[in-house]
Amino acid sequence: MDKAEFLRWSRKYEKNHSLQFQKEQELGARFRRNKAFTREDLLQIVDWKFGDNEQKRSRTAEAVAKNDEAIVTRISSQVFNVTETEDAFRMNSLTMLGGVSPILASVILAFFDPKQYGVFDVQVWRELLGNEPPNLFSTQNYLKFLASLRKTAIKNNLDARTVEKALFEENLDKP
Repeated sequence: MDKAEFLRWSRKYEKNHSLQFQKEQELGARFRRNKAFTREDLLQIVDWKFGDNEQKRSRTAEAVAKNDEAIVTRISSQVFNVTETEDAFRMNSLTMLGGVSPILASVILAFFDPKQYGVFDVQVWRELLGNEPPNLFSTQNYLKFLASLRKTAIKNNLDARTVEKALFEENLDKP
């Protein structure tokens, strides 16, 4: 895929998933403005990611709701106020929160800084790195995913999230 194709597929993603894209823009702007998020924001992330899977959404929301508000705010503030891109620190900190897996942590980071982060997805992994390993959704594998995603983004002078959205959407179109 070249830059024009990445942009075309990314725009198609935004059009086909307009409500999700709108929520992503809203939450991302709030995260950047506040340099933190709340438990309610976290529940909205759960809905965004797992809205179409009632069982997973419900189970994850229940775990997220048990987090203490002050701890959510403190951890998110630490994650968003790191001066350098400390990917492992950010992932490890976010996954300390109840219900926050590497997948949800990747969503949070992609919303907060779409230039540097993308959402951890098996289909995008396959496009970038081939067959997935057992137990794909770990922090270590996200860091591998992120390195490959960023390499592709830099090569095409695009944001990591733009590349990830394009690969995700293009994969949905495959027979």
